Amino acid sequence: MTPPARGTALVRSATRLPTATAMARRLVEALGGRYSSELGIDVDASDAQVERWFLAATLFGTRISAAVAQRTFHVLEAAGLNRIAQARHVSWEALVALLDQGGYTRYDFRTATRLQELSDAVHERFGDDVAEIGRRYRSYPELSAQLDALPGWGPVTVRLFLRELRGVWPGAAPPLDERAGAGARHLGLLEQHGRRDPLEVITTLARRAGLDRRDLESALVRLTLAHGHQHCPGGAACTLLMPP
Repeated sequence: MTPPARGTALVRSATRLPTATAMARRLVEALGGRYSSELGIDVDASDAQVERWFLAATLFGTRISAAVAQRTFHVLEAAGLNRIAQARHVSWEALVALLDQGGYTRYDFRTATRLQELSDAVHERFGDDVAEIGRRYRSYPELSAQLDALPGWGPVTVRLFLRELRGVWPGAAPPLDERAGAGARHLGLLEQHGRRDPLEVITTLARRAGLDRRDLESALVRLTLAHGHQHCPGGAACTLLMPP
């Protein structure tokens, strides 16, 4: 049998490569989307859920693995701690013990102090009501500045927290996370879009793929954190997108 012409083989090979929308779906499926959803938190549902996410984001902001932060959040919740306001009513020693149980053995003292100082700040500035921050500061520059000024918070925590509150708080409109942008470029999702805003590109792609854009952005951040791209061809052949 005569083998197919090289051009025909290339066309057939190309048709097996996932489209941008298929890559987006596969990425979220393989790596996960929002960290809040993974924790069972629905920030779209109520202020109480945002309170839970505020506490979780505080834990994620420490130099520790996401798995340890997630486990520690569940430990705190099991102990009845699901709002930062509650940390000021728990002894420092008890907080340290809970953090150790979650795996914060290297950062237990520092994080316990940080949680109590943050609890005091939210009490004094916002009457123990995290949602008041979003109501009071309705532009991104003001909101991000107020969050950045909280004890123990910084750009990484602010970015994570607000990324998952897009569409919930008016001021939660950060630019595309730099790590998400790196992941999108690695997959070739920003090619052929010229100078178009990367967040707009990702938002459009998420809509076409039937995804929440927050899930796609978080998945792209996860992609960048998963590998440094040194040993991966990227694009549709990205090793992390290959079916198991």
